[in-house]
Amino acid sequence: MQLPVAVEALSALAHGGRLAVFRLLVRAGPEGLPAGEIAREIGVLPNTLSSNLTILGNAGLVRSHREGRSIIYAADYDRMRSLLGFLMDDCCAGRPEICAPLVKSCGGGEP
Repeated sequence: MQLPVAVEALSALAHGGRLAVFRLLVRAGPEGLPAGEIAREIGVLPNTLSSNLTILGNAGLVRSHREGRSIIYAADYDRMRSLLGFLMDDCCAGRPEICAPLVKSCGGGEP
């Protein structure tokens, strides 16, 4: 992942409402959730949710597809893994002991 792409993704997540939406979608799994359910779960107005989903989508963190009359939103796990990998590689600077506690807490194996 290139720095400008990482900055856009991190910027999209640097807002409480958008982070809440993204976390909900990550937990929802690859099947995603309809917009109305997201709005109810997060407790936001539809226009606010729409803005948040647009920003997350433009950053590549959320994707959508239509099912009948509903639009289903899901986290883009590939982009999420890419962003996390970028942070781990960049911030750990080739020193796995720095990031080892994170890998363990996320359910990863031993470094």
